[in-house]
Amino acid sequence: MAPNHPRSKALPRAFYDRDTVAVAKDLLGKQLVHVSGGAERIGRIVEVEAYLGPHDLASHSSRGLTARTRVMFGPPGHAYVYMVYGLHCCMNVVTERDGHASAVLIRAVEPVKNTEGSTRGPGRLCKAMQIDRRLNGHDLTSDDFHIADPPVPEPLSIVTKPRVGVDYAGRWARRRLRFYIRGNPFVSKP
Repeated sequence: MAPNHPRSKALPRAFYDRDTVAVAKDLLGKQLVHVSGGAERIGRIVEVEAYLGPHDLASHSSRGLTARTRVMFGPPGHAYVYMVYGLHCCMNVVTERDGHASAVLIRAVEPVKNTEGSTRGPGRLCKAMQIDRRLNGHDLTSDDFHIADPPVPEPLSIVTKPRVGVDYAGRWARRRLRFYIRGNPFVSKP
């Protein structure tokens, strides 16, 4: 019988207050935890994309500070949750210093506990983990919605590729800012 594990401890704000690419790579293998309705949902992060701030033409922040992007402009360690196509929520983690407006999109998770449905792709993982716009701006150092170290860290082989669905961004579309765990079957687009 497996021992009962205490609830996971949220990563500290300092984890997010660093270079966005470093945070993106370091998020791989971590656990995304959402406690709601009496259930603890956990997914192991297996795929992410880095968005580097207002100069990155693929980033929402490239359009400047708006009501939608306000969360991206800081402080670090908060969730930026937005709707795409009027149908799906996507979740980002705000990184770097207050005002820098960079973030990491969580693209896919491997189900660990209490997830329902596919977790391959940002919209699907949000649905499976019951992440919606009510969590926009949520402090990821909280107990009920956070990212934590896994109980047993594993060595990872990381694949680096261009981001998905940002062809409109010119040279930024070709930047290799998507990272995923090699061979993981839950990656959305190997």
